[in-house]
Amino acid sequence: MLYNSAKDWRNAKAKKVMLFGMSGLGKTYISEILRDHGDWFHYSVDYRIGTRYMGEHIADNFKIEAMRNPFLADLLRADAIYIASNLKFSDLSPLSTYLGKPGDPTKGGIAFDEYLRRQRLHRDAEINSMKDTVHFIQRAKDLYNYDNFICDTSGSVVEVVDANDDDDTVMSLVSQHLLPVWIEGNDDHIDVLVERFNKSPKPMYYPESFLVTCWDQYLTEKSVAPNEVDPDDFIRFGYKQLLADRLPRYKAIAQKWGVTVEATDIHNVRTTADFDKVIEDTLEKTK
Repeated sequence: MLYNSAKDWRNAKAKKVMLFGMSGLGKTYISEILRDHGDWFHYSVDYRIGTRYMGEHIADNFKIEAMRNPFLADLLRADAIYIASNLKFSDLSPLSTYLGKPGDPTKGGIAFDEYLRRQRLHRDAEINSMKDTVHFIQRAKDLYNYDNFICDTSGSVVEVVDANDDDDTVMSLVSQHLLPVWIEGNDDHIDVLVERFNKSPKPMYYPESFLVTCWDQYLTEKSVAPNEVDPDDFIRFGYKQLLADRLPRYKAIAQKWGVTVEATDIHNVRTTADFDKVIEDTLEKTK
């Protein structure tokens, strides 16, 4: 690892960390604290996905909707208006909207084949965005003179990493340049995340094999045709299964390339000094 002890971390001129784990456990929260109150560059993988790699797809999706309105269609054809995504670190809704949900089009669903196509685009974008981390570490230093760097990953990073492969193309690269830190939640955290998701199900990335199995299972159990599926109900159907499926793989990534911190410890962080203490204590335990 880049830092093998608390002393290594304390004495490091440049502190570089990759936070990973389930969405909602504090990756962006910590990244914003470090960015706003310390000398840290915040690299958001989701933001990179939505701007560099998916931006054109997202904007085209908006234009498809606009073309259904004759007034807007005429302006678009005349190149009189400009439609673009206003993606932010704190608001990824343009990306989520593009990913969509499969099912009944009258309820906002899209065809399952189209859903899979968009999921594949996201996978490629996430792999590239993770690899771009190395470029941004250097860019942050060269352009803005930041030594400290925080990589705020997507919850789906576990789907683009093979934790059983020591030579995984993503982790074998990024782990040379920063310390992977898994934010581990407990059963209570999972229940809270599921409850939150059920109240407001959001589009997200699923591994294709898992997604196809869930889709077939849903159609069978509910006895519905693909174009009759309630999009929100299907997304809820697969979410808790997905969390359970991801947990052992998050753990394997941490064991092979990084360290693990408890979500409860992360939630108590208020300053950069608090974060330093969490990392120091974790490194001390893993000696």
